[in-house]
Amino acid sequence: MENRGTDTDIRYLKGVGERRAALYAKLGVFTVGDLLEHYPRDYIDLSSPRAAADTAEGELCAVKAEVVSRSGEQRIRRGLSVFKVMAVDSEGGEIKITFFNAKYTVDALEIGREYIFYGKTSRTLLGAAMSAPLVFSAEETGLVPQYPLTEGMSSRVISSHMRAALEAVGDGIPETLPPELAARYALCSRADAIRQVHFPRDQAELSAARRRIIFEELMTFALGMQQTRNRNREADGIPMPQPDMAPFLSSLGFELTGAQSRAIAQCAADMAVPVPMNRLVQGDVGSGKTAVAAACMYIAWKNGCQSAMMAPTEVLAAQHLQTLERMFSGLGVRVALLTGSMTAKQKLAVKESLLTGETDIVVGTHALIQGDVAFLSLGLIITDEQHRFGVRQRLALTKKGRSPHALIMSATPIPRTLAFAMYGDLDVSVIDEMPKDRLPIKTYVIDPSKRERAMGFVRKYADEGFQSYIVCPLVEQEEDSLPGLAAAADYADELTDGLLRGYSVGLLHGKMKPAEKERVMRAFSEGRIQILVSTTVIEVGVDVPNAVVMLVENAERFGLSQLHQLRGRVGRGKEQSYCILVSGSRAPDTMERLRILTDTNDGFQIAEQDLRLRGPGDFFGYRQHGLPMLKMADMLTDMKLLELSRECAALILSTDPKLEKPEHAELRRAIDSMLLAACS
Repeated sequence: MENRGTDTDIRYLKGVGERRAALYAKLGVFTVGDLLEHYPRDYIDLSSPRAAADTAEGELCAVKAEVVSRSGEQRIRRGLSVFKVMAVDSEGGEIKITFFNAKYTVDALEIGREYIFYGKTSRTLLGAAMSAPLVFSAEETGLVPQYPLTEGMSSRVISSHMRAALEAVGDGIPETLPPELAARYALCSRADAIRQVHFPRDQAELSAARRRIIFEELMTFALGMQQTRNRNREADGIPMPQPDMAPFLSSLGFELTGAQSRAIAQCAADMAVPVPMNRLVQGDVGSGKTAVAAACMYIAWKNGCQSAMMAPTEVLAAQHLQTLERMFSGLGVRVALLTGSMTAKQKLAVKESLLTGETDIVVGTHALIQGDVAFLSLGLIITDEQHRFGVRQRLALTKKGRSPHALIMSATPIPRTLAFAMYGDLDVSVIDEMPKDRLPIKTYVIDPSKRERAMGFVRKYADEGFQSYIVCPLVEQEEDSLPGLAAAADYADELTDGLLRGYSVGLLHGKMKPAEKERVMRAFSEGRIQILVSTTVIEVGVDVPNAVVMLVENAERFGLSQLHQLRGRVGRGKEQSYCILVSGSRAPDTMERLRILTDTNDGFQIAEQDLRLRGPGDFFGYRQHGLPMLKMADMLTDMKLLELSRECAALILSTDPKLEKPEHAELRRAIDSMLLAACS
């Protein structure tokens, strides 16, 4: 096949065509280059097949054996057919293999021919057995790549296309690193890395390939963050000199902590210069980030500019509105709300007031970034819980003003070692001090046998006029739900008829319509609901100072950081508050995790432990919203390479700050591609 570049449309690759190109599009693969960067998610090791007799119960392994018999199709029920195959390995050991709905696979097996069967083995009185294995020819060996898939596509098909792609590009895989830097950091070439990551001959080749690809991804990320930071500093912002803050501070009704004052001073210094502020204010649950945001809004207001604050949920947006109205009481600041569930007439009125300047501050959800929302003089944007938004949403709000100052707030504790890596384009302020009148929340772990006693605790506080949350992992029981998991809808009914009979019990979950959620939260905020049974929809931002008890069912189902966020919904007032974690698990690691919450209220320390115990995959979920997509690297585990890659990025920028040299053209292209993906 003629040499074709990595920009070639995937349709024209041998064996693809229109139908498979449509499937590849679902995987984000549009060109040959995209395909080459569609990296395996895992590998099947066929290098050392096991004898049938050496397999263990539940072990995932490869067995090389000769097919000696196969049964015909056995219909168990409609839609389920079973096929039985008997095979014998070279030592005479038998393995019984069962296939389900796999007529073509079984028909292709030849009696007397040897194959490699890869799957989970089980042990019976009659010997080894395996169900629904993958089947490979006996000649296959080494590491077989397994790719992220979509329906209608298999790893085997992608592998065949990958070989065709590598053949098509030949030696046309572009290099992004100058030879001296590749040598300095002991990295193989990019071409070798791509070939070896798809078809490694052994673990050593795979390790070298992964190291090069991860290094390059992290370095590209670091360069992209620095480029973004530099562009922000070159933009013409609106200088906003700090006014007399005494009227604002008097209207708060409480004394700021030292950490809050420090964060406000940092923001005020940023806003005073003609370069847009781009600052992350990170603080633990209840540390007072909203007061910092309000101070920035006050500065913008005194300088004749409007502010827009975007929250991830309508409940949280409404909460912020109430808080800001309270903080600005008597100052003449006009605050409005804009959310998707408002009527068309209500939305129109708010939009007109923003355009005429009659509204100084608007709080809203994604409704703020709709095309017909315009401002007279937008000078400050604030996004709350940044990890719940994509970069695209933040940019869309930014474009509604002339290079407005930007403040990002996050209550999700991010380990200090990751703050720069994740938000490299932002300056970071950390509020690491709690308000003086806040008592630490007392946390206990109990087993289900003590649930009735815990409900007595809830009743006691309800009788004294206080409120409680009860959190469940599910909305309602479904067919595939694991046994023993509490479902909010069923649990609320059960408690109303049982342990909490006579008390006002409310229900809140994500499947409810926004207006219904708002109605329930308002009733809880106003004290008309004593006990709120909820899913994690109340995890972020809901502020009810009268709530003093948080009971979490199936606590082992949540990560530490998430439990800490949930716990932060109580302890908002001056009364001692409690968090009760109910778990029937007896697994030592689970108990170790939950005990950490009983020992500390420090969200950053908890986040570090969460990473250590659960691993990065569960910390932020599969993808961290608002960050460039990393195809192989993981900033939470590849910390050593992250440091080296940042060092390498600094070396490159020291000699070519804008990456204008010809040898950095591919790096520029990689950065643009990464940032574009993050904004889409």
